[in-house]
Amino acid sequence: MKSITRKGFLKLTKNVLTTLGLGAILTPIIAYFYPAKLEEIPSEPVSAGQVDDLPIGKYKTIRFGRYPAIILNTQTGFKAYSAVCTHFACITKWDESIGKIVCPCHDGYFDPEDGSVISGPPPTPLEKLSVEVRDNTIYVSAGGDA
Repeated sequence: MKSITRKGFLKLTKNVLTTLGLGAILTPIIAYFYPAKLEEIPSEPVSAGQVDDLPIGKYKTIRFGRYPAIILNTQTGFKAYSAVCTHFACITKWDESIGKIVCPCHDGYFDPEDGSVISGPPPTPLEKLSVEVRDNTIYVSAGGDA
């Protein structure tokens, strides 16, 4: 085996560290220009879990493409909406104590039955999503009557 000199070792170390440094700098730059494919709205239905995991009066927030969706189990069945408030794109939550979908940013309230604005600054209702139950699994898809 050939022995390495001190000068050779330092040169090798410098080259390795330079390569690693350039990689650490260039990787995020390249990733910026070639982002991961995130669909705005999924083309296929998204699973929201099992029916038994979402009792009446409870909700769940799921990833629905690029943005979250909110699924509620109301007295009249499952309802799903885009969880993005139509005022300033804050994420809405279900407030079980008052029985309304609430936007915490600017005190907006939405009706859980149809997503319409009850009060506050939101200009339009939440976007309705379709809900289908197959084999005890809840599926959410774009469009339709939630």
